[in-house]
Amino acid sequence: MVAFITMAIPNLWSIGFIVLLVLLLFGAKKIPDMMKGVGRGVKEFKDAVNKDYSAEEGSSKSESKPENKKIEE
Repeated sequence: MVAFITMAIPNLWSIGFIVLLVLLLFGAKKIPDMMKGVGRGVKEFKDAVNKDYSAEEGSSKSESKPENKKIEE
């Protein structure tokens, strides 16, 4: 079991190899643009999720809220 766990954790050489490979494939100028795009996508996703939750909470509160009616005497 310990051997499986140590095989799953990448060491420093493998991480360096992956970084070098990404640099060679995409180039140093393209990587910041890609990361900006990923950041924008994550932000839009979070905003959409929060918007959906706030819309659901707003509709459930308005449905369960009792109406105050005046009793005519």
